[in-house]
Amino acid sequence: MTYKYFGAPDRATAARVPTALGPGGLGLEAGELGALGRLGDLMETSGSPTGHLSTKIKPETMSAMVLTGIQGVALHQVPPLELVVLHPDYAVVQLPHNVVEPLRKADETELGAAAFIWSTVPDRRGPRDAFVIYSMLHEWQDFANRLHEAGHQLYCLVWP
Repeated sequence: MTYKYFGAPDRATAARVPTALGPGGLGLEAGELGALGRLGDLMETSGSPTGHLSTKIKPETMSAMVLTGIQGVALHQVPPLELVVLHPDYAVVQLPHNVVEPLRKADETELGAAAFIWSTVPDRRGPRDAFVIYSMLHEWQDFANRLHEAGHQLYCLVWP
């Protein structure tokens, strides 16, 4: 599975992203996004030539990292993602406001603590993974802040 995080002003616009690009455009290249107007500009991220955040991290895991690591929420209380589109070839989900806001507002200590907590799960390798997770949380935080400043919400495009 591939997960590409992107911003859109509303659910209707987010739902149109995959169909506007067509089956060959699910790579979400920034040039193709120009056809979507301002959305193409808002998806530009520093260090990412394709204008989005692409990762192998599931949006459910991202939500759990933020809420358990930063907010101290029990894992079983992490809310489900909000499904925007379910298609045989892809899905678009919205990350809930109660996940994005704590991420946006987290300080260095909270990001570090969340990274450390998630680096201790059984399939992780300790401090090296903690640093990678910390860097990833910082990248998500920067991206979420830019989207918020533009009046956009955080979505994730999921496809095989």
